[in-house]
Amino acid sequence: MSKALSLVIIGIMLIQIIKPLGLPGLRQRRDFWKLALIALAAIALTVILSHGY
Repeated sequence: MSKALSLVIIGIMLIQIIKPLGLPGLRQRRDFWKLALIALAAIALTVILSHGY
């Protein structure tokens, strides 16, 4: 699951660099690093949930 999520986030980051998404906080090309932070959090969350207690 985290591999698929990683590929989706990388695709979104590439789209952000080519043509900004226009969402609040993502209006410029240089804001793609914010997507990387979201990706790290999402992958960490999936790892925590998949391995559980």
